Amino acid sequence: MSNPLSEEARVIPLRPAPGRPDVPDGAPAPPEPLWRDLVGVVLRRERQAQERTLKDVADAARISLPYLSEVERGRKEASSEVLAAAAHALGLGLGDLLALAHGELTRRTAGRRRPAAVPQRPATAPDRTYRGLCLAA
Repeated sequence: MSNPLSEEARVIPLRPAPGRPDVPDGAPAPPEPLWRDLVGVVLRRERQAQERTLKDVADAARISLPYLSEVERGRKEASSEVLAAAAHALGLGLGDLLALAHGELTRRTAGRRRPAAVPQRPATAPDRTYRGLCLAA
């Protein structure tokens, strides 16, 4: 009886191959959103939803108005203390701000898919265990 398993080595990539399947060849991949942009969008959206002015929120957070404006526009990397103060001035906790920023990131990157680290077997393939040597580089 013949052995159904091949004697050839099977290569499973540990890292995704260069290039992305959702980006046509030759086209540059869109840049990842920056944290400061995501947080700025969330802070501005929340402030505007509450119909509050920059001055009102800046005063409540004890942040200068020009600095809060730059944070909202994604021009400044705010410290965690400044972000917490701005969030609290809007009635949010820091966790709420992080969750909203995560939602914004998810919304912006929804069309992008990470390639699977390990190729999935077709559902019709029988489950076979490879009993060969595994090398990683």
